[in-house]
Amino acid sequence: MKVTTQKDSEKVIWDQMKSPSSTHISQNRALPKLMVFLILFVSLTYLVYTFKLISSPPNCHEDNIFTTLHLSSAKPNFKYQSNPSIHNQPTHLAAPEEEATHRRTELEHIVFGIAASAKLWEQRKKYIKLWYNPIRMRGIVWLDNPVETHSDSDLPQVRISGNTTKFKYKNRQGHRSAIRISRIVTETLRQGMEDVRWFVMGDDDTVFVADNLIRVLRKYDHTQMYYIGSLSESHLQNIYFSYGMAYGGGGFAISYPLAKALARMQDKCIQRYPGLYGSDDRMQACMAELGVPLTKELGFHQYDVYGNLFGLLAAHPVTPLVSLHHLDVVEPIFPNMTQVQALQQLMIPMKLDSAGLMQQSICYDKAKKWTVSVSWGFAVQIFRGVLSPREIEMPSRTFLNWYRRADYTAYAFNTRPVSRNLCQKPFVFYFSKAGLNSLGNQTVTQYDRHQVPHPECRWKMADPAELDRVEVHKKPDPHLWDRSPRRNCCRILESKRRSMVVDVGICREGEISQI
Repeated sequence: MKVTTQKDSEKVIWDQMKSPSSTHISQNRALPKLMVFLILFVSLTYLVYTFKLISSPPNCHEDNIFTTLHLSSAKPNFKYQSNPSIHNQPTHLAAPEEEATHRRTELEHIVFGIAASAKLWEQRKKYIKLWYNPIRMRGIVWLDNPVETHSDSDLPQVRISGNTTKFKYKNRQGHRSAIRISRIVTETLRQGMEDVRWFVMGDDDTVFVADNLIRVLRKYDHTQMYYIGSLSESHLQNIYFSYGMAYGGGGFAISYPLAKALARMQDKCIQRYPGLYGSDDRMQACMAELGVPLTKELGFHQYDVYGNLFGLLAAHPVTPLVSLHHLDVVEPIFPNMTQVQALQQLMIPMKLDSAGLMQQSICYDKAKKWTVSVSWGFAVQIFRGVLSPREIEMPSRTFLNWYRRADYTAYAFNTRPVSRNLCQKPFVFYFSKAGLNSLGNQTVTQYDRHQVPHPECRWKMADPAELDRVEVHKKPDPHLWDRSPRRNCCRILESKRRSMVVDVGICREGEISQI
């Protein structure tokens, strides 16, 4: 029999501790304690971090970044949630002023500032009456002296410009009234009118096509700084003044934020430019200091020309007609009428389809080998022979430049000479009347031949003198300028006895202007 000593007993215990089963039991007893310590550690860490967030101010920059990322990727719409408590939360509803900001720009959002003088008021106010609608529009006529206005309820309200004697004026060729006129936008802003997005400047001899003005301004964000207008037709005028200046007679638009910025600095700005000539170059000098360039829109027309506007209007650029200026300088746009009568005549097609007014279409009568150019609502021209669209879309020089010279290099755009070939003198048919065919939703405009002598032509081809009128069918297209710019196409439908019928509209797939 073997006797177990104390040393042997200690060895047995040591061997049992080293065995796998003993190790597993020992680990099982140790794990619960470890888990308890881990849970306690995590809980204490979470509590400390939470107290730190509550007691410390948030980092706005980081919060904005993550909020933006969350909103840009979020898809749920709260109105589809089933929890009624969520429906009652106003957090994601737009504020009234935010909704108003995102509404489409309308005439009610524009305020016109009209520069006028008491001396010419009786003569010039007739132009304003042609286009201004006191029900739909807001505006102020700024005069240098008081005038009689009791019977003029269909005109804008009249104000007298502020005193400008404190401002220096050193240009010997100009007149210091330019300072008064340059401050019209600022003075109009200070009237405190509500819900204004744009201030539109014009002269008392400027006629606006208000619906087209709206179409142009809708392209731009009124919450940003914009200075919108166009240049002079005269290359020399643009050199003397600036190719970056909006000419005030043709009109220009200034967004509300830019008007506010201008008002804060304009008086000091004006003092820095006593040698400038007019109001519009003072305005552009202040725009340069503000760092806002001119955004050019070709539909604003200064018309620094003399004579007959026919060539310019019959080949109007592919852009909405917004304004006409210098109406006392140029000839009436329709023959055998006063200027006011001629403009009243233009209002007839304007009310039917303002977007398409003066827009040119070019097509060909293949059988007769005629080139036909339609300036919708104004005139139709028929040329013997085939002239390319590249030629016809250039204005013919029926006018003289601002310095009364027949110098084709004096214009800021391409022109073409009046043809020397007697056979290619155009036959012109002027707009005479219009109607609306409600069944086909079509406008029908009639153009009567201008009865002037034509030189004898020996070409063996059909003579346009056999026609007395041209009838043009066109569907009104209020969304014409919501698409990319493109001339409408025209098609010769038929030539009746003494008349031609033409259809004008959106170009069909693959349709181009060719013989």
